Amino acid sequence: MTAATCVALMIPLAAAIFEHGAGIVTPLVFALGLAVLWPLVFARMRRQPMGWDGIVTALIFVLLLPGPVPLWQQGLALSFGLVMGDLIFGGRGRGFLNPAVVGLAFLLFSFPGTASETPGPTVAIAAGVGGALLLALGLLSWRVVVGFGFGIAGLMALLPVPEDWVALHSASLVLGLVFLIGDPVAAACTNGGRLLYGGLAGALVVVLGQTGGGTGTLKTLVFAALLASIFAPLIDQIVITANIRGRARRQGNG
Repeated sequence: MTAATCVALMIPLAAAIFEHGAGIVTPLVFALGLAVLWPLVFARMRRQPMGWDGIVTALIFVLLLPGPVPLWQQGLALSFGLVMGDLIFGGRGRGFLNPAVVGLAFLLFSFPGTASETPGPTVAIAAGVGGALLLALGLLSWRVVVGFGFGIAGLMALLPVPEDWVALHSASLVLGLVFLIGDPVAAACTNGGRLLYGGLAGALVVVLGQTGGGTGTLKTLVFAALLASIFAPLIDQIVITANIRGRARRQGNG
C-alpha cells in the first residue's frame, strides 16, 4: 500500500517540480529526513520494527505545502503531524486521522500569515492520474469520490455566486480529495459510510469555503478533511446500527 501510494504521489510531485523548479527539493529532503527520524525514534522506544509510512506523509505534506514556508515551521508542523496524528496511536492503520492533514492543519492554524499558493493545472492533471491509479488498485474508494462529488455539487448548486464553480477545477481540490479525504485510514470503513463521509467532506468544503477561505483553497480542503475524518467513526457506527436494525426487522417480518 505504501509503495503504491508513493508511486501515485510521484506523478503530481514530478509535475510540481516541473512547475516550480528545484525550489521544492530542499523541503522534500528535509521532510523525508523527519519521516525517517520520528518513526525510528518510536520504533526504538517500543522495540518494534520501523515502519515506512511516514514517507507517504512527507510526500503529501510537501506536495500541499502552502508556498514558501521556513524550514523550522515546516519541521515543527510535520513533526506534530507524524507524532500526534500517527505514531502516538501505534503507527499506520491504528489512528483515525491522516497525519499529513494534522500537520498541515497545525501549520495553517499556528501560522495564519502563511502564504497559500494554489498549484497549477499540470499538478491537477497529474493528481488526477495518481488518483486513477489508486482507484484501480482499490486504495481510493469510488464511493468516497462519488459522495464527495454529490456533497460539493449539491451545496454549490444552491449558492448565489456561480463563479464559485471555477474553484472545482483547482489543483488543491483534486489533491485534497485524492490524498487527504480519500485516505482509507481516515475515511469511513463501511460502504454506506464512505458515501456519507464523502458527502460530508464535500459539504464542508463548500461551507468552509464561504467563510472567506475560498472553496478550492488548501485551508478549506485541510480543515474539511480534518472535520470529516473526526466524524468518520460516528458515521460508520450509524450505518452499522442501521444495518443491524434493518436486518432484524426483515428477519422479524420473515
